[in-house]
Amino acid sequence: MPIVRSKICGITRVEDALVAAEAGADAIGLVFYAKSPRAVSVQQARMIIAALPPFVTTVGLFVNASRCEVNETLDAVPLDMLQFHGDEAPADCEGFHRPWYKALRVKAGEDIRMQAARYAGASAILLDTFVAGVPGGTGEVFDWSLIPADLPKPLILAGGLTPRNIQQALASVQPFAVDVSGGVEMSKGIKNAEDIREFVRLVRAAM
Repeated sequence: MPIVRSKICGITRVEDALVAAEAGADAIGLVFYAKSPRAVSVQQARMIIAALPPFVTTVGLFVNASRCEVNETLDAVPLDMLQFHGDEAPADCEGFHRPWYKALRVKAGEDIRMQAARYAGASAILLDTFVAGVPGGTGEVFDWSLIPADLPKPLILAGGLTPRNIQQALASVQPFAVDVSGGVEMSKGIKNAEDIREFVRLVRAAM
């Protein structure tokens, strides 16, 4: 299997970011969405990023944020990449001078490939579980058989991943990267160090 990257999302504490980095995670995710229980302030984000060693990608997650809000965050926080996890149109994701990717929520009967093709400027497409009224972080797995084989961008798999199902997910989907949040938590926004280590270890072992 090719190398699979791992991202630990919903980081709210410096100590959790350091555990992820030490475990070998390729990226951490910082949520800039006030309604999320994993949301961080600009000050929190700056502290977390300042503590990280080099070569760990920092991803800022936004949900239907205005351009002003995204730009203000970028002026204050040195993010490497952007994740758009709402109903953003392609034009809403462009022009921030950062690589970005788009999250799509998967449900039966929708043409995921056609949706993904709209986001021509994206570095990747993240597929997450559809739950009505909830943009992400549901902790639920979607039907992986709905993923099109000819997705036009690298696939980041999310949605209900845990150390207990990651091996099956990797074997079934063979994604470019995997994204976990609730599956390595003790409570929302508070990570479990052993679960992070085990998750990353299993991703690396699959290579």
